[in-house]
Amino acid sequence: MSNIKLAYITCKNNKEANQIASKLINNNLIACANIISNVQSIFKWKNKLTKNKETILIAKTKKSKTKDIMSMVSEIHSYENPCIVFFDIKEGSKQFLTWVNQCLK
Repeated sequence: MSNIKLAYITCKNNKEANQIASKLINNNLIACANIISNVQSIFKWKNKLTKNKETILIAKTKKSKTKDIMSMVSEIHSYENPCIVFFDIKEGSKQFLTWVNQCLK
C-alpha cells in the first residue's frame, strides 16, 4: 500500500486554484496539481439549491501532509466551507509514486 494520497479541492475559479496549488507546492505540501476548469456544481447551501461553475484542484501528496494542507487551504480559500478531501492511492506507477515521495522529503 502507498502512503500517497490525492487531494480533491473545489475552488471558485482558476485564479484561486492556481494560488492554492502554488502555495501548497512552495510549502512542500504537494508534489504537483491538476486544475480542471469550468465544472458545473450543484449543491444545497444554506437551504437553497445552488448551481455554480467551479474549478477542481487535484493534488498529489503524502499522508503525513494532509492536516497541514487542510489548515493552509482553509486559511486562504474564499469559501466559508471549502471541499478538501483525500483519497488513498492503493496502486500506481512505481516511478511516479517514488517521484512524489522524493518531491515531498
